[in-house]
Amino acid sequence: MDLNSIYSEIITEHNASHHNKRHVEGADVIEQGHNPSCGDEIQLELKIENNIIEDAGFTGIGCAISQASTSIMIDLIKGKTVEEAKHIIETFLGMIKREITDEKELEILEDALALKNISNMPARVKCAVLAWHTLEQSLNKKNS
Repeated sequence: MDLNSIYSEIITEHNASHHNKRHVEGADVIEQGHNPSCGDEIQLELKIENNIIEDAGFTGIGCAISQASTSIMIDLIKGKTVEEAKHIIETFLGMIKREITDEKELEILEDALALKNISNMPARVKCAVLAWHTLEQSLNKKNS
């Protein structure tokens, strides 16, 4: 099996799975994300205690890429500190913009690497980064 089919499978699995598509009991940060170019909308909910993202979930509608990207992101940030999550966001956005290409640096993205080639499809980039920008806004709001 080639890498592209493995990546496609990861995106398909995350889009079909609803394990992160839920409200978070006791969420202390709730942020809306919207992509006006295609209509994708998410509501990201985070529970942060002692600077650790204890729980996260989302609700909303959108294409397979935006839904999968959000689910993958949530899997990556749960249990991480706010600083670790911010580093993951920077790395993901750097990968999408092709500013970070070092495989060692990208390893922290785990399943999010499946979205690496989305940068070849400019119309889909906003779908892939919607959740990540929404998370960034959430964490900045929490720290202000």
